[in-house]
Amino acid sequence: MKTLYLVGGPMGVGKTAACRALQKMAERSVFLDGDWCWDANPFTVTCETKTMVIDNICHLLDNFLRCTEYENVIFCWVMHQQEIIETILSRLHLTGCRVISVSLVCSVEELLRRIEKDIDAGMRSEDVISRSLERMPMYDKLSTIKLETTNMSPEEAARALLKMGK
Repeated sequence: MKTLYLVGGPMGVGKTAACRALQKMAERSVFLDGDWCWDANPFTVTCETKTMVIDNICHLLDNFLRCTEYENVIFCWVMHQQEIIETILSRLHLTGCRVISVSLVCSVEELLRRIEKDIDAGMRSEDVISRSLERMPMYDKLSTIKLETTNMSPEEAARALLKMGK
């Protein structure tokens, strides 16, 4: 049986780092970061671009799920609304696949520390802070497992995710 890990959370919480670590730990795994499906300059949010990114994500995830080489498909993206998760899942062929839907969460102080570290490294811009803080409460409303990562390294979060898939 395949496992599809859907890992959401606010920007800066550590989704990519945890999923990269999970990819190293999980056998026969493949990893997709939703941001890779919408890496544009300028970055614009319109009905057309939102439709496009979901199409890109679903196409790639479905190909990974159909490929016999992979047992573990790992996907991360902000996914701050239940509708986003449901739309993605509704477009995938999930026969013989277990879905682990998780939201990574942490304290506001830790989120700010992580984002500021990324800003200092030139990986994020200042505007991420307000957008990320704005979305934090939205994860409480989702039908996902909440993984509290305030005191976790990416490897510890990955081990917790892997355990959920067993």
